[in-house]
Amino acid sequence: MPLAMVKMGQIQTVKTVSGKDDIKKFLANLGIIKGEKLIVLSEANGNVIINVKNSRIAISKSMAMRIFV
Repeated sequence: MPLAMVKMGQIQTVKTVSGKDDIKKFLANLGIIKGEKLIVLSEANGNVIINVKNSRIAISKSMAMRIFV
């Protein structure tokens, strides 16, 4: 299931990240890699705010659709 469809407050584990290599590298630099746990904190104006490795990160909904949990 894409991260953009996850309900707020649920702890999820990243199963895979889709997209081109530059997108995968960008997300990996943010700490979003296979096996990493993250929490969806909120969604506002199409952006998703997540907590990964004790950091809050805002990503676009299109980017969240590339992260499968």
